[in-house]
Amino acid sequence: MVSLRSVAVLVWLGFVLCGVAKAETLKLVTLSYPPYEFQDGDRVDGIVVRILRRAFEKLDYQIEIEVLPWKRALLMARQGTADAVFTVYRTEERLRYLDYSRTVVMPQVVSVWALKDAELEFDGDLESLKNVSIGLVDGVSYGAVADAVIASGTLRHLDYAPSSSQNIKKLLAGRTEAVIMNRYGALYHLTLHKGLDQVIELRPEISSVPSYIGFSKARNLTALRDRFDDTLQAMIAAGEYQRIIDGYYDEKAPSPRY
Repeated sequence: MVSLRSVAVLVWLGFVLCGVAKAETLKLVTLSYPPYEFQDGDRVDGIVVRILRRAFEKLDYQIEIEVLPWKRALLMARQGTADAVFTVYRTEERLRYLDYSRTVVMPQVVSVWALKDAELEFDGDLESLKNVSIGLVDGVSYGAVADAVIASGTLRHLDYAPSSSQNIKKLLAGRTEAVIMNRYGALYHLTLHKGLDQVIELRPEISSVPSYIGFSKARNLTALRDRFDDTLQAMIAAGEYQRIIDGYYDEKAPSPRY
């Protein structure tokens, strides 16, 4: 005969097992965009990766992150074979298939980086660089300002590469005269390839562009998006968001200095 104590233990175990089963796994896709997200051996790391892992941990979700070519990552989010994609700029086209977080995951300053000896004249208007060879990453949005100029055909010598790292290599080798890139990403790659002393950031910056996590509309995750927003806002307000960023640089590299 089963005792009341045994029944109580079985009920408790049932609750525990239900709790374990409740922790779901989300598939997130991204591009290689150090220092925000990148493949590091057999794991994915970066500032935004650490922020998202912590946020979803608070939401009782595990996340599986895959680093892919950007066009493929966006396609998977559009088709619903991935639950979300990051760090993604907001564009009208992407609004058709992504539920963007309302909270900015990472603000990104976009600017032009050029070889010092190129002595380019830049007044803040990209049209002033219309005859300059400029490296871009295929499929990447650079924010509304740069995207509009690129789409207009004003810039006559665009050279596309599959990654930011390859664009920096081409710049340092003199195969392009400039690149358009996120400031922290450019500093990361220039430091990695020992090219900081060969390149300057042209001023003024093109824009400061907010980047987000976009949840696939095909996966019907609007409710999760709303919970994520609340969690990220709480992390920012409590200082946890900034501590993750500071901790990354303390561990990986010194913070960029100007």
